[in-house]
Amino acid sequence: MALAGARRLAGALTRGFTTVRDVAGGDPGLAAAIAQGLIPAPRYLYTGPALSQTGGHGDPRGADSDLCGCHTHMNEVVDGVDALRQAVRDRFRRGAHAIKIMTSGGVVSLTDPIRIPQYSPDEVRAVTEEAARRRSYVAAHAYSPEAIRHAVENGVRSVEHGNLLDAATAALMAEHGAFLVPTLITYDAMERRGAEVGLAPVGQAKNREVLAAGRAALELARAAGVRIGFGTDLMGVLEDEQLGGLRVQVEVEGVLRTLQAATSVNAELLGRPDLGRVRAGAVADLLVVDGDPFADPALLWAGSERRTVIQAGVPVGR
Repeated sequence: MALAGARRLAGALTRGFTTVRDVAGGDPGLAAAIAQGLIPAPRYLYTGPALSQTGGHGDPRGADSDLCGCHTHMNEVVDGVDALRQAVRDRFRRGAHAIKIMTSGGVVSLTDPIRIPQYSPDEVRAVTEEAARRRSYVAAHAYSPEAIRHAVENGVRSVEHGNLLDAATAALMAEHGAFLVPTLITYDAMERRGAEVGLAPVGQAKNREVLAAGRAALELARAAGVRIGFGTDLMGVLEDEQLGGLRVQVEVEGVLRTLQAATSVNAELLGRPDLGRVRAGAVADLLVVDGDPFADPALLWAGSERRTVIQAGVPVGR
């Protein structure tokens, strides 16, 4: 896992992503290796395994399976207020940047409808209260208006995906100061390459539903004044689609807003004023491209031969 992760992190850095937030995985060993310079990688902020209820998006079992669902590299099935509090505390003990929970059904899970909220209000509040005590926050996987409202009203700061967002829920997000982190490239890539990653027929149908709605969700969020970040949710071999996320978001938001989403807005979400900006006191992470991306947006997702990546003032690979 660590060796595969190291290769993928190095690839992300070469593409120009100098900080990444891993919202369903990571551990202290990998983080320590990065901090000590043992592997080339972006600045690495991880949540540990995402928290899922039994039968939720992070529970990989089919309806006829009796095998354990606690695959704790990426997801962990945890039910009940007390058990969730303990799980959150342990993640912070192990150096987590934030906490990830599943509050709606998902594309790749087998038994959960995509629109129905997951976890009870008491369970979500237990997680967000523990995170707040650590001056951190909770990111929630949520697609539907009912699931997004359920998350935001109970203290979630970062809504991941949000493809089925409606105008009223976007207004609620803005009122609560919640961020939207769209992951449009994921559904675009899975529509084209779903068979390559073994996406089941039920997952393919779910993916088409959220793919069609994702772009409209950004427009609704922008109109309501929601802060919009940038992210991807690419699995396995789909990592090579990462820069395509900029292309898809530019098609909806334009170049300036997409650049802001991937830099200063994301930095605000992370609570890191030293990131995502070019100014005195910041970390001196830069992406230098051969041309004007406002005149030629494709420079943002072109190959590495047309870009120089600078991390903490040092050109990557030099």
